Amino acid sequence: MAKESLLKKEFKSKDVNRARNLIKKDTSAKTVDGIGYTKAQVAYKEGDIWEESGRTWTIKNGIRQNITKLDSAKKALQTPLACPKCSGSMKHHLAQKMYKIHKMCFDCVVDYEAELRKAGLYESYEKNMMQGSMKAFAKDIEQWVLDTLSETNSFVTEQGDLEDWNSNDSKFKEQLNSNLQEYLKHIKSHIEE
Repeated sequence: MAKESLLKKEFKSKDVNRARNLIKKDTSAKTVDGIGYTKAQVAYKEGDIWEESGRTWTIKNGIRQNITKLDSAKKALQTPLACPKCSGSMKHHLAQKMYKIHKMCFDCVVDYEAELRKAGLYESYEKNMMQGSMKAFAKDIEQWVLDTLSETNSFVTEQGDLEDWNSNDSKFKEQLNSNLQEYLKHIKSHIEE
């Protein structure tokens, strides 16, 4: 009877847990419950999305990742390793350029354009591509001029004086605006042809 009481005192719950963990080969498991405040642990699975400390998190490929506003932009600019259409390599520099425009590799674009030529639709396809570029160019030019006209160029000198370098010449601004409108009409006439 004396030996039974001795054995009960020798093996505590942490000793039993430690032996159990060693047998299971789980070396990272705890043997003693902590004392004090413990944060509730939530086990998240692949694809779960949750918010913690003001950030949004997810698990992708087993790795916890922060979700940001720019994730969609990053994904749009990222060139895949293989073409989504033919599964071919995207290592060629032209394949990467074509992916940004057409979302397929250079070889697939060449095949697609050859099919358009056979069907007699290539000229309208080419015209639409060129007009899209010209429309974007015209929009960029217009925005640049409007930004330039609305800019204020005021500077503070070393003495603390405010110097205004704006051209208060309204005639200059009107001339620049009329030149812009004339140039945009010229571009639009080429787009509509």
